[in-house]
Amino acid sequence: MAVYFVTGTDTDAGKTLVTSGLLALAHREGLTTLGLKPVASGCETTPQGLRNLDALTLQAQSMPAPPYATVNPFAYGPAIAPHLAARRAGEVPTLDALVERSAGALAEGRDLTLIEGAGGWRVPLNDDEDLAGLARRLALPVILVVGLRLGCLSHARLTAEAVRADGLRLAGWVGNLIDPGFAEDAALYRDNLATLERCLDAPCLGVVPRLDAETPADRAEAAARHLRLPASDRA
Repeated sequence: MAVYFVTGTDTDAGKTLVTSGLLALAHREGLTTLGLKPVASGCETTPQGLRNLDALTLQAQSMPAPPYATVNPFAYGPAIAPHLAARRAGEVPTLDALVERSAGALAEGRDLTLIEGAGGWRVPLNDDEDLAGLARRLALPVILVVGLRLGCLSHARLTAEAVRADGLRLAGWVGNLIDPGFAEDAALYRDNLATLERCLDAPCLGVVPRLDAETPADRAEAAARHLRLPASDRA
């Protein structure tokens, strides 16, 4: 069993796209998979309760399929910082609660389990704890999703430094092209990727270009074609 925590350089860096792509790739290689999104804001009200698109995407790429509550136990409506969304709902999520709710899912022992964070590495969980604390509590290696756009070099280096300062291993990073203009100069684009490889000092697990696929399932399969699993988790 391999478990990783997936974080990003910022909100909308492409964590869900990369996480679902890695899960799709693992399933294609014959592995059992589980994607978790313990805390999610920006949920929609449905007859089944609050549902988050990112969490639904991970649920669809989890084989065998788990209940939604397993994937996303803490769901909030407003698309704002999770601790503020929780406060509006009259709740205070804690690391103890997250660890407890994650324990059952992790005990299933899937071949590959990916736990996706919210926002960037230091996003608050409550007034005293941050969501990165879940990765620290579980001593998880981290996969960093770098949103490829102007400013990504500093954001990526700062995040990698914070991960290592927390005593965790950066198991790999994935580049996800956010701004198509960032790749217009092919030579400069390659230089930026080379800088990331040198500064992050961790394996590059792929670079995802802009994708034409529209549905989350199609986007996951398309992203999988540009990714590789961490070396110890290949079939």
